[in-house]
Amino acid sequence: MTNHIVDLKNTDCALIMGSNAAENHPISMRWLLKARDTRGAKIIHVDPRYTRTSARADLYTPLRSGTDIAFLGGMIKYIIDNELYHRDYVVNYTNASYLIKDEFDFHDGLFSGWDKENKKYDVSSWDYQADANGLPLTDPSLQNPRCVFQLMKKHYERYDIDTVCKITGTPKNKYLEVLKTFCATGAPDKTGTILYAMGITQHTVGAQNIRAFAIVQLLLGNMGRPGGGINALRGENNVQGATDMALLFHIIPGYVDSPMNTADNKDLISFIRKVTPGAAKLPFTNLAEFRELVKAGFPNSGWKIHTSKWVVSMLKAWYGKAATPGNDFAYHYLPKRDEKKNYSHIAMFEAMHRGEIEGLFVNGSNPVVGGPNSNKEQEALTKLKWMVSIDLWANETAEFWTHQAWDRPVKNPDVPRMTPAEIGTEVFFLPAAAVYEKEGTAAQTGRWVQYRWKGAEPVGDSKSDLWIYNELVKKIKQKYGASKRKEDEPIVNMTWDYDDEHGHDDIMKVALELCGYNVADGKPVEGFAKLADDGSTACGCWVYCGAMTFKDGKNIYKPQLRKKDDPSGLGIHPEWGWAWPMNRRIVYNRCSVQPDGVTPWPGDAKRQLVKWDPLALADPKNPTSLGSWVGVDVPDFIKTTGPDKAAFTSPFIMRPEGKGCLFAAKNSLKDGPFPEHYEPWESPTVNIMNKQNLNPAVKVWEPDKQGTRDKYPIIGTTYRVVEHWQTGALTRNLPWLAELMPDMMVELSEELAKEKGIKNGHNVVISTSRGDVKAVACVTKRFKPFNINGQYIHQIGLLWQFGFKGYATGDPANRLTPHIGDANAMCPEYKAWLCDIRRA
Repeated sequence: MTNHIVDLKNTDCALIMGSNAAENHPISMRWLLKARDTRGAKIIHVDPRYTRTSARADLYTPLRSGTDIAFLGGMIKYIIDNELYHRDYVVNYTNASYLIKDEFDFHDGLFSGWDKENKKYDVSSWDYQADANGLPLTDPSLQNPRCVFQLMKKHYERYDIDTVCKITGTPKNKYLEVLKTFCATGAPDKTGTILYAMGITQHTVGAQNIRAFAIVQLLLGNMGRPGGGINALRGENNVQGATDMALLFHIIPGYVDSPMNTADNKDLISFIRKVTPGAAKLPFTNLAEFRELVKAGFPNSGWKIHTSKWVVSMLKAWYGKAATPGNDFAYHYLPKRDEKKNYSHIAMFEAMHRGEIEGLFVNGSNPVVGGPNSNKEQEALTKLKWMVSIDLWANETAEFWTHQAWDRPVKNPDVPRMTPAEIGTEVFFLPAAAVYEKEGTAAQTGRWVQYRWKGAEPVGDSKSDLWIYNELVKKIKQKYGASKRKEDEPIVNMTWDYDDEHGHDDIMKVALELCGYNVADGKPVEGFAKLADDGSTACGCWVYCGAMTFKDGKNIYKPQLRKKDDPSGLGIHPEWGWAWPMNRRIVYNRCSVQPDGVTPWPGDAKRQLVKWDPLALADPKNPTSLGSWVGVDVPDFIKTTGPDKAAFTSPFIMRPEGKGCLFAAKNSLKDGPFPEHYEPWESPTVNIMNKQNLNPAVKVWEPDKQGTRDKYPIIGTTYRVVEHWQTGALTRNLPWLAELMPDMMVELSEELAKEKGIKNGHNVVISTSRGDVKAVACVTKRFKPFNINGQYIHQIGLLWQFGFKGYATGDPANRLTPHIGDANAMCPEYKAWLCDIRRA
């Protein structure tokens, strides 16, 4: 989230897409309803199905799954055509005025640079025109035909209201009402927020769906302001924390690209040059020279110019005394990704299915229920030599090898009827402690890091995750301790000292390493601006630096703070927990004030977060250091960036240009600088927006498994219900929740039910090219047929929270979903695929 949950009370309008917030994230609805009560805010819900969120919204409109970009592209056109954009914001805070290379073009669904043979883009033309000093050329009048604004206007001129409604199936009158209501937040005294969940991300264009949100919010001037922003509603209490800590294949902690086995990653200097914006053109051969260049300052770099400090501090935290300037701070110990390999979830299971992976740890995950094409993923587990499952219950993945796991009838002949005796995988189950039985932090969806104290002792032999991994690594290091082999050095030399004086794991030692400390005295580093790349600081994750401080002779861990004070009145509560980065509650908050840095937006003084004060001390220890950013939130800006500096109107400090990007320049996205509508891989219709039916840059693993409309005419999607949690392993094992939602269910419209001869409560079979599942029919008014370009098309929805373990059992819905990944994030396509339904 760019903002946070409590901030939702400050909005004038909330657009909820791809989320049933009222049912799955009820705390968000609490604050939205407060905004409606106190500010007269409007709540808009856009979803294929009428849900509990729709019932609480002021305005609901349906759209077909997989057509979000068409819906939002029409909104972008409407904003531009009706001049509803926040002009001062757009000109000063976005790259709308930047001129793009003449070589950049778009034609028939393809951006310039498409390499048909290798199925990827050469992105060199997706870049700015530059002057002799390498600075982007601009046209603040926004009239130059090569400026971002004009190119964007041209790109979305095809997205007229009638065309959009033909694609999305949204009633025209409802779509117009959405456009008028949300686009009114482009007024300087208004802000609007966008909330989304996995109904947006779990598509072959998931990253571009969110990019489309960003364009809308930048045009309307809603980023960096209370009541605004783009806000992801996470489905688990520590999803944000997991991504912060790099539980994604392509990054190391703090969202830094992980190194690859290429020439431009061969050593630390090469890697720093590669991942640091602007560094590629700088003349340096070592970190000392690079430090001097950074001190001198150079344009077009952004805050990521300090990446070397984050990387070296992380290496120092991981390898301690073994990380020295003489050995590149042990950079060579970091694993290097093979640039020709895909390391995403789907690719991992495909490799497992081919027998390329021998062992697997599954911690708090249940891919037999939650993974796409779960028939194949379940079969892939049989190819392993060993698997370790760490969970509260022996879930479907832990017991994938049992008879009941293979009993369900499936139409797919490729799925074998295996018995436990035929499966050679040795499975180890480690019982884990529940959330209330362990202590530690969780970073919630709004980036608030909050400490959780233990409420009860773990049951039986179950242990906390920290205990499990601490003991495991101690045993591994013991095994490798005497090794002299070069390849074992990353294990032998890894620092691992998380025990207290009694030999028990000490969570505060983990916190100190995570938040950063000075190597000389072991005291916390007071913020990531004080991290260094000379080996004097260690920090496990730079975005968490500053969460621990030294005061009155002891370390204070700020996530443990619980003061309710809110001097701002905006719900910031600065001493309740801690938010990364640097306790900033709303990122890009320089945007909450006009370009002069002082004046609030007209009519919106109460929502100004920061301002430039020429008389404020930038450094309390230096009485002559006048001029600083101050405010009710921690300014998301370099403190001393005053009006005399070009960056004064560049709020997006993590971007090289310092601007919010309406056009995603090269090296940002793999499938285009503007979001473009493409149909899902399995679609009931052709693409009427361009000649490319499918986004050409997506990854398809099993092209022969594509379902076609002649056999599978119905759109299928998946979602969750309030009675069950994630894959259901937790809730289906609790009798009272199992009783509330006992059966695998499929929702279908009254019209489709009549057509198929299905009645409420009938047992039905849903089929795809990958297999079939049984479910109980729920005939409902919540789904309606879509009018797609003159043809009526049905959509059904299945619960993805069922499996063969627990009190409530049923077929996993993900036996139906395909192995196809988003071009950028490789997120699976769970939300739009073709199927058919019949009575069992």
